[in-house]
Amino acid sequence: MSGKITFTMIKPDAVKNGYTGKILDQIITNGFQIRGMKYLQLTEEKAGEFYAIHRERPFFKDLVSFMTSGPIVAAVLEKENAVADFRNLIGATDPSKAEPGTIRNLYAKSIDANAMHGSDSDENAAIEAAFFFSAFERY
Repeated sequence: MSGKITFTMIKPDAVKNGYTGKILDQIITNGFQIRGMKYLQLTEEKAGEFYAIHRERPFFKDLVSFMTSGPIVAAVLEKENAVADFRNLIGATDPSKAEPGTIRNLYAKSIDANAMHGSDSDENAAIEAAFFFSAFERY
């Protein structure tokens, strides 16, 4: 499924602010099919494991704290050119630089509370999907 899946999380800020339905609608309207989805609360251990690549960065503890501050919605999405198309849909990490109409432009408050996670490569999409969904371990 290389090139056809991506992984996303609707982050605690967007869930808390009631944007989950609007974000999912925008994802579906833009041609993505949801292949797996779950609503959950990350533990510190799981958040630390997911963001392990950032462990040595100064923002790591704040990132883990933020990601465990409330529930998230994790999802695997399918579409041709999924990673690139999804990153275009969510917009720049900094919502003040995100294109009008992108998810982060519409629903994010700051570079830290930026509403969404989106995989940055086909390889990471497969790794991240498998982290949350055993059905994607073979991809």
